[in-house]
Amino acid sequence: MPHFIIDCSQDILLQRTPDELMDAVYEAADATGLFAPNDIKVRLQPYQYYRLGTGKKDFLHVFGYIMQGRTTDQKAGLSKQISIRLSELLPDISFLSVNISDFEAATYSNKALINPENTDNDRHFGL
Repeated sequence: MPHFIIDCSQDILLQRTPDELMDAVYEAADATGLFAPNDIKVRLQPYQYYRLGTGKKDFLHVFGYIMQGRTTDQKAGLSKQISIRLSELLPDISFLSVNISDFEAATYSNKALINPENTDNDRHFGL
């Protein structure tokens, strides 16, 4: 936790490498101090087929999923920092956006939480 999924038009990868984009999101998230660096996960999904408004050529959107408990201001700051960093890398992009959503702790599960030895329900158990 957290997870950041970058959706973008495939031509964005002609401007910046996947590692540059993923590193930018990772570093911006890490710089907020909201997460343990080892917990941040970033993935990138380029799209070959997409449709945009007239005169628009490319897009990038980051879906951020974090565990509930952060304030609206913290989430807004995270979104803004990621947007700023990506805008620096892609100054001519047609669409760039970021959205941060909460995971509900009550409905979240992972491998650590289902481990029968994890009697404290530590979502980082054994990691």
